[in-house]
Amino acid sequence: DILSLFPEAFASATSVSIMKRAIESGDVELLLHDIRQFADGFHRPVDDSPYGGGAGMVMKPEPIVEAVKDVERVGSKCQTIFLSPQGERFNAKMARELAEFDQLILICGHYEGVDQRARDLVVDREISVGDYVLTGGELPAMIICDAVSRFVGGVLGNADSHIDESFEMNRLEYPQYTRPVTYGGLSVPDVLLSGHHRKIDEWRKQHSQLKTQKVRPDIL
Repeated sequence: DILSLFPEAFASATSVSIMKRAIESGDVELLLHDIRQFADGFHRPVDDSPYGGGAGMVMKPEPIVEAVKDVERVGSKCQTIFLSPQGERFNAKMARELAEFDQLILICGHYEGVDQRARDLVVDREISVGDYVLTGGELPAMIICDAVSRFVGGVLGNADSHIDESFEMNRLEYPQYTRPVTYGGLSVPDVLLSGHHRKIDEWRKQHSQLKTQKVRPDIL
């Protein structure tokens, strides 16, 4: 369940590729909710000036808290997540953990931030997708939906598809090749054409290690 001021932003991300198939097959249920519908008053205000002064506006706590209460399913194993640059850094291990929940509620912030009381009252976890600031939480929410869905049973055609992917076993994925054998003066490594499975596995492990050491030694 995604809580956003701009639910229409998710139209393209949910209508193509794996996410589209996962939703159509029923393996994943993705529901969009407009936070503004939970605000009071004729104009349904969702933000106000920050106490103490400062630039920008702050999202009010009431619409967010009421939205979470409305969509939370009683008895389900649920986690409510606020997408924030102040949160834990999102990674593959976290995606696997989140896939174990029956329900995820993702709150997309906007403006200068969200009233701390909303975070204190209904948020279980704050997650960041990187050390930078975005206009809102919609893009991070799409990233989390995509990454988590890959660990839900039935979503990937081959259940073993993610086993050798980057960040599994603290390594980046080895180089991949397909036809043609030669292109642009470069050829597919002979070992991958040999049909010798043990040697192929050794080559992949070696090049996975080399790639990780060169690009991301911090994850080894």
